[in-house]
Amino acid sequence: MSTEDKRREFDDIVARLTTDYPTLSRAPWPRWPRPVLITVLVAAGVVWGFLSVAMVAWGVRGVLLTCAVVTVAAVAAVLDARKS
Repeated sequence: MSTEDKRREFDDIVARLTTDYPTLSRAPWPRWPRPVLITVLVAAGVVWGFLSVAMVAWGVRGVLLTCAVVTVAAVAAVLDARKS
């Protein structure tokens, strides 16, 4: 059996399963354009580095700042996911 036949058979099985069980299918994940994604990842890395230094240098205030930033980022991610 060739690879193409196996792939076709797999696609048929997946199509039947998603037809029988619609909850198995999901909407495709919205993708950001590559330049936006790279910019966001670099900015997040810089911010995380700053927060890591702040936790050591500022003690409890740095930890509280880090918790606040992580909470805001998590809420923004959830809202972005619900928007899609």
